[in-house]
Amino acid sequence: MNNNDILRRLRYTFDFNDTKMIALFALGDKEVTRAEISNWLKREDDPEFQELYDRELAVFLNGFIIDKRGKKDGPAPVPEKSLNNNTIFRKLKIALNLQDDGILEILALADMSFSKHELSALFRNPGQSQYRPCKDQVLRNFIHGLQLKYRGDL
Repeated sequence: MNNNDILRRLRYTFDFNDTKMIALFALGDKEVTRAEISNWLKREDDPEFQELYDRELAVFLNGFIIDKRGKKDGPAPVPEKSLNNNTIFRKLKIALNLQDDGILEILALADMSFSKHELSALFRNPGQSQYRPCKDQVLRNFIHGLQLKYRGDL
């Protein structure tokens, strides 16, 4: 999955308008314009399409966490320069305050069976032997399950 697709799906899932998207980026300490958001949300074949880089998606996800959970004391989280599916999945888990059972239920909505052991391997430190990289299919099904849970109109 590419970053633009993730942003598109999250916008649809949570029914964010442009103003809300701008506010989420602002919570992550980045000012963006309506035009930038519009270009990030366009399809790849559109001439005005702009690629959403990892840093911008990290800023958006940090803003999403702050919006859902509230601002923590201390310095604002520093957006990662490089994201992988595990990091994106972890940030969504934190923002939505999900425990393992909740994640497994959401994956089940998307007809994906997953065990607690497989799930915990996705959230481990990459240096641990039990760590497993999160494949695109898992992240895609998780976001699809979120759509089914929060929108229910698919």
